[in-house]
Amino acid sequence: HVQLVESGGGSVQAGGSLTLSCVASGYTYSAYCMAWFRQAPGKEREGVAAIDIDGSTSYADSVKGRFTIAEDNAKNMLYLQMNSLKPEDTAMYYCAADFFNLQLARHYANWGRGTQVTVS
Repeated sequence: HVQLVESGGGSVQAGGSLTLSCVASGYTYSAYCMAWFRQAPGKEREGVAAIDIDGSTSYADSVKGRFTIAEDNAKNMLYLQMNSLKPEDTAMYYCAADFFNLQLARHYANWGRGTQVTVS
């Protein structure tokens, strides 16, 4: 079965950077679309960045120019490079995978447990 495990979260000051990682297993990684979502306390989960099987990317307006999604198909790894972090980026960040190209829609079939990012 599909397993997604995130890492790389932590606490950082505003203006700083973090790189999140997600290791995937249990399926053919290159055949699935991948995405990062986040959820802050009291708010709905929102799509942050997505990458299609052909490498096409999409980003939420709030992170464009600051965040970069990337993947290493050979290692079954997904990354999210986050620069110029703001306090409003504070949230639990989740990795998601789906056979269909859902971009930033929330109904991905497979989710990790999340990694916390706190920006102060």
